[in-house]
Amino acid sequence: MLALAHSTTVSLVLGSGGARGLAHIGVIQWLTENGYDIRSIAGSSMGALVGGIYATSKLATYAEWVLALERIHVLRLLDPTFGRDGLIKGERVMGVLRELIGDCAIEDLPISFTAVATDLETSEEVWLREGGLFDAIRASIATPLVFTPFKHGARTLLDGALVNPLPIAPTLTDDTDLTIAVNLSGAAEALPVPPATAPLANSNAYRRRIRAFIGNLHLARSRGAPARGLFDIAFASMQAMQDTISRLKLAAYSPDVTVEIPRNACGFYEFWRAEELIALGRERAAQAFARSGR
Repeated sequence: MLALAHSTTVSLVLGSGGARGLAHIGVIQWLTENGYDIRSIAGSSMGALVGGIYATSKLATYAEWVLALERIHVLRLLDPTFGRDGLIKGERVMGVLRELIGDCAIEDLPISFTAVATDLETSEEVWLREGGLFDAIRASIATPLVFTPFKHGARTLLDGALVNPLPIAPTLTDDTDLTIAVNLSGAAEALPVPPATAPLANSNAYRRRIRAFIGNLHLARSRGAPARGLFDIAFASMQAMQDTISRLKLAAYSPDVTVEIPRNACGFYEFWRAEELIALGRERAAQAFARSGR
């Protein structure tokens, strides 16, 4: 598709889905290269993370960093707590991102941004539109059982995907030409099998402990019959919930264009597959716009 002769303004809705959210990078790249002017972003969980970083004008920096990640690098970003309210504090990865991107107040961003979270006590959907950007992102990605809940003011917040994995509503009052939703809960497809990764080195006690920790979570996929541990069942259950809510949101609000990313595009924590996921986002954005004729 050739670049547009005039700028088409866009409200962009970025859905939740763990590492599949790296496809959001490819969608944004395709939009900006083809003349679409993103004026507003609403995101849930990984959608809030990618959308918030784009709003700082540092998405290229983040993409370069995530493209260089290997499996061992992802494991090193985990900071286990072994507490009762979650396994990972999330402080390490947030610290790396703050250093890489630089934190700022949401109200100072050049475009409108909303991160969606869930109030642990009231089960209410919470729209975070002011305050520290990475505080809002950390609240929105607080996946139950995995990340500890995040204290934000007087509220204790969890992952926005619990109540709204595809937050179209925050964009309804936007004065833009198009609303584009990126749904990471698209229908499963037969996709190419990724190449096997080299086994993790276990040359020191730290790596052995991390390998054992990750093995217990079943984050690394086996080529044989999949084990069904506690976290496999928890993630599958959350995925089923997200799929259902996403379908309801799309039916209720009908965005102008919906980019569908297959829900089996990668595992929840396979952030080392950034290159193929970004390419998938670009491909599916082009296909969605070709179908819509916009």
